[in-house]
Amino acid sequence: MHSLRRLSNSFARTLRDNVPILTSQPAANINIDTNKEKTVLVNQIGKVTTIGINRPEKRNCLDAGTAQLLSETLDEFENNEETSVGVLYGVGGNFCAGYDLKEIADYDGENEESLAHFGPLANRVELSKKPLVASLNGYTIGIGFELALMCDLRVIEETATVGFLNRRFGIPILSGGTVRLPALIGYSRAMDLILTGRIATAEEAFNWGIAHRYTSCGAALGTAMTLATSLVKFSQKCLLADRISAHFATFSAKQMDEALQFEKDNASHLILEEGVSGAKKFIDHEIGRHGKFYDITIQEKNIKELDESLL
Repeated sequence: MHSLRRLSNSFARTLRDNVPILTSQPAANINIDTNKEKTVLVNQIGKVTTIGINRPEKRNCLDAGTAQLLSETLDEFENNEETSVGVLYGVGGNFCAGYDLKEIADYDGENEESLAHFGPLANRVELSKKPLVASLNGYTIGIGFELALMCDLRVIEETATVGFLNRRFGIPILSGGTVRLPALIGYSRAMDLILTGRIATAEEAFNWGIAHRYTSCGAALGTAMTLATSLVKFSQKCLLADRISAHFATFSAKQMDEALQFEKDNASHLILEEGVSGAKKFIDHEIGRHGKFYDITIQEKNIKELDESLL
């Protein structure tokens, strides 16, 4: 146990703080795509591939370009015969704080494909060919939360938060969150997070079964690497077969496809009807910043003006 803890902490320090060093000094068992855009970092360590969302200045919010690149990276991971397990993480203290609201606020009303909600990442409905472990820290919000739910296993740091803060801006859940979350933790608890949009603490996420491992601040990535590495030693054909069977039992193919399609048909138009104006409230008026739920409507008149109008 002590040795595993030391290994976990070692992985955390190395991968969290020194990703550039790893990419500049490749070892024999590390394969790196040097042409990959900087918003997504990819490293292969033995049979484990790490995939990092790298927009720390935006708390790793996804714009359309990054979402497209991340989807392509996941495809490459699935088709790489030299890797067995993936670890998805965020660079700079946050996993992913949702979609980039500025991009939504700037929507011109013409090209829907300019929004990440209608891109390939949002349309990933099938189970990944290989296990994915999510390393959750800081904000795991909106599409970030949905990405975590797409993964097989989740490791969460004690200071992390999860939730659908997009509720404040009229931006619907379109990447499987309304399907996967109730299946994982039950309808009642899922509705608490889906309807209120509130933030859930790491402790809640762990106790509810959203996360599988609960770690101290700074240790999630190392723990996720240890967990991913522990899966490599098993017979992969047997592991993948049992994984598919469990997924089928939880999401039978017909029900899963129908539920995911219904989610999109039911709410995708609201991105344009309410989401764009909601994002503009955040960008132009700084409403809802820092996770605030109060005063999320634009006040057109101050109290003095209101008093004068009543008089």
